[in-house]
Amino acid sequence: MNFKDGAIICVNKPYGWTSFGVVNKVRYFVCRKQGVKKLKVGHAGTLDPLATGVMILCTGRATKRIEEFQAHTKEYVAILRLGATTPSFDLEKEIDATYPTDHITRELVEETLRQFVGSIEQVPPAFSACKVDGKRAYDLARKGREVELKPKTLVIDEIELLACELPDIRIRVVCSKGTYIRALARDIGIALHSGAHLTALERTRVGDVRLEDCLALDQVEAWVDAQELTPSVND
Repeated sequence: MNFKDGAIICVNKPYGWTSFGVVNKVRYFVCRKQGVKKLKVGHAGTLDPLATGVMILCTGRATKRIEEFQAHTKEYVAILRLGATTPSFDLEKEIDATYPTDHITRELVEETLRQFVGSIEQVPPAFSACKVDGKRAYDLARKGREVELKPKTLVIDEIELLACELPDIRIRVVCSKGTYIRALARDIGIALHSGAHLTALERTRVGDVRLEDCLALDQVEAWVDAQELTPSVND
């Protein structure tokens, strides 16, 4: 193992951590082990602070593979609260509007979810890492600026209703790169003639990497320290 030549480290991102924070933590352990002050470490797909699950990190020359991993199909399990919306489409912001849910049944939910399978157009959330005039949309949104984002074409391969305990529903989504599950929650709420926002989100798979293949963040230090370093091919 040589972290300069490149390693792939799969981490189960904990709740409340930013993706950037996870990268910084892992970079610290890797640099200490490698005995260097700087080393490239990147991740293959941002997870919101309130989301958990699979994050693929690449070190050194393996950062060239980030786009490859980003292109892989992803799977999520999400809990949506129907009948209420928030500006961030999740729990980051307080509820800003409520809507009726009396008309919603399990059958209506299942029928509505089927409408989202296949190629769809999705407007990303204002609270997202998308760039607007060179700036992150979430930075502008958090300053109270109006953010206008263009719709993107993406593919939803599967949506499965795992539980329906109204006003909450739990769904499994298999989708392409660039899908925002928070935006999907918003659109499902609209399609149900109500509102919706995420109350929990877990990324359970990226390509062939599943949650059970990932290290907990508090296991990474011991894992890195246990690796036997080999000479770099370019040393």
